[in-house]
Amino acid sequence: MSKIHRLSTRLANQIAAGEVVERPASVVKEVLENSLDAGATRVDVEVESGGVKMIRVRDNGYGIAPDDLSLAMARHATSKISSLEDLEAVGSLGFRGEALASIGSVSRLTLTSNALEQGSAGSSAACEGRDMDVVIKPAPHPRGTTVEVRDLFFNTPARRKFLRTEKTEFNHLEEVVKRLALSRFDVAFSLRHNNRTIHQLKAATGQLEQQRRVATVCGPAFMEQAIYIESDRGGEAAHHLKLWGWVGLPTFSRSQADLQYFFVNGRVIRDKLIAHAVKQAYRDVLYHGRHPAFVLYLEVDPAQVDVNVHPTKHEVRFRDGRSVHNFIFSTLHRALAEVRPGTPQPEPLADNMVALGDGSVINTETGEIREQGGLSWGAQQAEAARSGGAQLRPSGHYTGSSPSVVSGAAQMAAYGQLHPALPAQGADEDVPPLGYALAQLKGVYILAENAAGLVLVDMHAAHERITYEGLKAARDDQGIRSQPLLVPQPVAVSQREVQVAGEHAALFQRLGMTVDATGEESLVIREIPVLLRDSNVEQLLRDVLADLIEFGSSERIEAHMDEILSTMACHGSVRANRRLTVPEMNALLRDMEETERSGQCNHGRPTWTQLGLDELDKLFLRGR
Repeated sequence: MSKIHRLSTRLANQIAAGEVVERPASVVKEVLENSLDAGATRVDVEVESGGVKMIRVRDNGYGIAPDDLSLAMARHATSKISSLEDLEAVGSLGFRGEALASIGSVSRLTLTSNALEQGSAGSSAACEGRDMDVVIKPAPHPRGTTVEVRDLFFNTPARRKFLRTEKTEFNHLEEVVKRLALSRFDVAFSLRHNNRTIHQLKAATGQLEQQRRVATVCGPAFMEQAIYIESDRGGEAAHHLKLWGWVGLPTFSRSQADLQYFFVNGRVIRDKLIAHAVKQAYRDVLYHGRHPAFVLYLEVDPAQVDVNVHPTKHEVRFRDGRSVHNFIFSTLHRALAEVRPGTPQPEPLADNMVALGDGSVINTETGEIREQGGLSWGAQQAEAARSGGAQLRPSGHYTGSSPSVVSGAAQMAAYGQLHPALPAQGADEDVPPLGYALAQLKGVYILAENAAGLVLVDMHAAHERITYEGLKAARDDQGIRSQPLLVPQPVAVSQREVQVAGEHAALFQRLGMTVDATGEESLVIREIPVLLRDSNVEQLLRDVLADLIEFGSSERIEAHMDEILSTMACHGSVRANRRLTVPEMNALLRDMEETERSGQCNHGRPTWTQLGLDELDKLFLRGR
């Protein structure tokens, strides 16, 4: 007998189900993607017992004709691609034609649909995991499709044992709905669990509605401390890139990477290249061990991205990964560099009210959203970007409408009584963002008054950032000084690493490092940057080559030099317990307002904070 035989249809589908259907959340993902591909503008998801007992997804999309119902549940059957050319520029979320067949092989699946414009005619197709025989019968249904999945893994008990608790499975399922709700603002979504409504998201067509949805999904605190970015790199269609969305400020960092959403042409992905670019952009401003939060959308020519590299379609491969990496990094790096004190603090809200990114506020107790006068920072940014206006200066770690500006003359009159030596200010001069210094506390903090209330500044942390940015600017202006090694250092590497080192010789030269090939598997380091003379340059070279191979770029050399400059800045900054005069304190405040990334010290910690008048009133129970 032959040792090789064909797998049965049922077994082949169950093997495929192992790749596609991991848990109830996987089912919801595949079915929702089909609904979106079918042009649905509303999708309702209802589940029981975390999705294990029942999942029902209903949409108002194009629907499926009766003659196609049985084929829709067959493996490798799809309406989305028909040739290799379609696959190379696929624009739909699904395309493999395996989802329904895989789901049907491990559950009791019913598909009810109507493709007609009018009338209540419809058809239903049902199958179970054992024989996969499809039974079709008439069933009334409005235009669209309903997919009902019951008793997931009823015929594969070993798979069912790996499922977690109902709460855990539902959390995974809810996260899938959140991701797709962020990917398609124009579609209304609802989610019910055990007959209880969890999410009811209306279609969000305008900028303000989109920000409300982001605040609902990611939490109001994210929108309070996020900036809107939009960057468009023009050129030919094949090389056109656009990045837009919201990035959390460094002050809104997370202990884990649980609030990171990245979409490529509307498809949610997790990609090492993109994660590396984002991590590099935050490198200089994020506290060690913390993770940034963001909701970002990349638009690229579909022909320039391969989405057929993973069974669950979570990963993609870019034709020109280096260009995409550099575009994302430079856009985010530039946006974060501009975060500095520059916009006045809004009038503070009550304890149970949180500002959204659109100028409205949400009651955290009742969920009610109401309008608030003026546009917040996020809304101002978005409006300026959409209208082609000038870029606004980020607001630091606060958002909201601007309070009335206090004239500098009135404020300085009060300061003059405390500090007669203060320089005279013009009568029409407005109070700067960080205000004017009042006093120094314990030789550590500067107390200043601005239009919104009290400002507290960690003087050492602030001066450390100012000194650090000055050292980096001087290095960039004067170039990186290098020195030849007395004895050139040989490094044994692979042939691929020798090739990459030759391709990026100009990069090494620009960074003050001379690396030559001395054989098919050997390199020699002849010159190194002066700042790195006490470093392990061999390990640094290996790390740089590894980055160049995997991501097409590397900032390890700059990062290593920045670490040294940061240490120099730390030692060169004003120390705690040093007494500063009022003019010195004011000079430090003005430098902070002009210095990039001055909201955080070199280690990612905040350098200043604002206390509004209402917060001060609460401390003394005023108004009660």
